[in-house]
Amino acid sequence: MAFNRIISKLFGNKAQRDSKEMSPYVKKIQAVYPEIERLSNDELRSKSKEVEKRIHDYVSEEKNKINTLKEGIEDIDLEEREVIWEEIDKIEKEISDKFEVILEEVLPEAFSIMKDTARRFTQNEETVVTAT
Repeated sequence: MAFNRIISKLFGNKAQRDSKEMSPYVKKIQAVYPEIERLSNDELRSKSKEVEKRIHDYVSEEKNKINTLKEGIEDIDLEEREVIWEEIDKIEKEISDKFEVILEEVLPEAFSIMKDTARRFTQNEETVVTAT
């Protein structure tokens, strides 16, 4: 028992390490949340669509390349098709890497939007928005 306490004091327990790791994200979310909280329901929906568009736009060039490569792939012989599929795999890896970057960037805003949406649903029996 004493050994575990000593180790825990030196290195911290799992909860403390997790808390320390999440602390920068929490601070970013806390900085963004007041702005999100002030938005109307329609503005909140618009903000959500804006975040979605930022993510889509960030990888749209790569997605367009993939679509272009896939367009004529059925009419090409097997060896050339294999080269194209390898290129598509490389581009998909780039997309995955770019998703990590953009999701890290929009995380505070996206989390704040979700948090405030949940708050609004729990505090209001009825949510009124403009139909789009």
